[in-house]
Amino acid sequence: MTAGSTGAAYADDLRDLLGLGVPPIAITFAAAVPADVPGFGGTMPAPTADGRTGVVSAGCVFWMRGTERTFSTVAADHANCSVGSYTHGFKALADVVGNADVQALLSVGWVSPEAAMQIPTLANKPEAVVYGPLAEAGQAPDIVFLRINGKQLMLLNDAWPALRFEGKPQCHIIPVALNTGEVTVSSGCMLSRVRTGMSNNEVTCAIPWTKLPDLIEKLKQAGKADYQAAAYAADDAKRFA
Repeated sequence: MTAGSTGAAYADDLRDLLGLGVPPIAITFAAAVPADVPGFGGTMPAPTADGRTGVVSAGCVFWMRGTERTFSTVAADHANCSVGSYTHGFKALADVVGNADVQALLSVGWVSPEAAMQIPTLANKPEAVVYGPLAEAGQAPDIVFLRINGKQLMLLNDAWPALRFEGKPQCHIIPVALNTGEVTVSSGCMLSRVRTGMSNNEVTCAIPWTKLPDLIEKLKQAGKADYQAAAYAADDAKRFA
């Protein structure tokens, strides 16, 4: 298989095995802006008093757009959200802690200063981040990113009991998965849900590319047992109709 066909095959596997309603996306961190991938485009609104602006309100919005087309982004595109700029390695914590959005989150107790200090970030600063449908991936990405519902999370956990569960901020599952190699799920965060419009029925999962082949095989095995259990439960329930 070529790299592109591998991406397409894995996208089909994930869709079929999990019953995905949202296509999986590929996320790649690049040391240089790729010449063969179009930029996201768009215009930036006037900056806030602390200088923040970007082409979208937060980098997590790119997860939504990445189901539609492949595009590259740079630090400035993400810069309206200080939290995402930090977790994706574009800025150091010291660069963003005084920004109005961070101060607003601290002032309402959404996150404590101590917890903010522990939020993971990428080990290496990228020059660009590429997003797009996994089915279109022309080379192996770093992360395969899923938006899943409760049943799909159940199927994932049956196949991969070592799932790592995280909370807010939602975007930090990207550096966790990339830095540790763990398949990582986030319950989501209010900041991201509002900015992305993501369904309240969805959570997110970041899968390191290197773990994807093994995960697919385990999903196939666990899925057989799950569907046999479902058939038994459905048949047994007929006695109570």
